[in-house]
Amino acid sequence: MIKKVISSILIVVLAIFSTQAQMPAVGQKATELSYKDPDGNEISLSALKGNIILLDFWASWCGPCRRNNPNLVALYNKYQGVKWVKTVKGFTVYSVSLDQSADAWKMAIKQDGLIWKNHVSDLKGWSSEGAAKYGVRFIPQTVLIDETGFVIAINPPHELIEQLLDKKLSTAKISGKKGKSVKK
Repeated sequence: MIKKVISSILIVVLAIFSTQAQMPAVGQKATELSYKDPDGNEISLSALKGNIILLDFWASWCGPCRRNNPNLVALYNKYQGVKWVKTVKGFTVYSVSLDQSADAWKMAIKQDGLIWKNHVSDLKGWSSEGAAKYGVRFIPQTVLIDETGFVIAINPPHELIEQLLDKKLSTAKISGKKGKSVKK
């Protein structure tokens, strides 16, 4: 009887401690992340609040990640300098690298032209704390986070990201040249 009780308790304890974090569901608050950039400066996800954020888990050694990077760059460039609804500051990418080599990570950022400044890593590879917090089991993996810090899509295709971002663009009319109204 005592062996059964001890076995049951041991199973419950192991289950509690072996439970991995899960990706926050759509509609839930995004889990906070804060890691160092290539220059050693700490960048937190919450510091970007007010922006729509594409949280991107990737690595320099990941072929699918590297092949997707030109699409991320094009998406990022498309939404820079546009006018947003009043509650949105802009659109940015927060890239969490699962690299172990700082040199390989920095080289991939440069080679792929990843021009946004929010690149972070703890350089722990698959043991990355950020990946563990989000239950990341494969890369590339993305999470779209709204300006208030809530998840609005998980692994969305680029077309869906563009649709969601386009909904946040300002539809205000501004006066253009020759007195014509221009939608911006």
